[in-house]
Amino acid sequence: MKEIELSKNLFVVKASVVNFPSDAIVNAANKTLLGGGGVDGAIHQAAGPKLLEACKKLHGCETGQAKITYSFDLATCKYIIDTVGPVFKLSQSPKKELQACYKNSLDLAMKYKCRSVAFSGISTGVYGYPIDQAASVASEVVKQWLEKHNFAIKVIFCCYRDSEYKAYTKLI
Repeated sequence: MKEIELSKNLFVVKASVVNFPSDAIVNAANKTLLGGGGVDGAIHQAAGPKLLEACKKLHGCETGQAKITYSFDLATCKYIIDTVGPVFKLSQSPKKELQACYKNSLDLAMKYKCRSVAFSGISTGVYGYPIDQAASVASEVVKQWLEKHNFAIKVIFCCYRDSEYKAYTKLI
């Protein structure tokens, strides 16, 4: 699996985030944090029932926010960071909410001293955020965050679909 460098410490790879080796993976979750379809369901299945129990104790998550748990049965990472992206057509400020997802996820990764974090596409599935716009927002926020913080962390955008991968590689 070939990693393409977008900028210092920022990479894109054609892969599923579910089994991507990193200190933390970022899950595109729903507000309940109790699992769902797409990547959220796949992560919950891979991490096992202890993840669901841990998420129940978090009492949900608001759009733009992020919460962290251990990865339990998911052996390729130590933490799972859940973030809730905006539903594009229903949000009054989808860009601002998506920016908050990335910033808050990175803040948690730094707080837990993660040296690598792999992001799934946030809001680009059933939440309907146009992939080209979402990739641009994600890249912009992560680059700004990396410049602002004196913290050595490798950030990887894991692109499961070809359309995601093309959108991110166009940003080079």
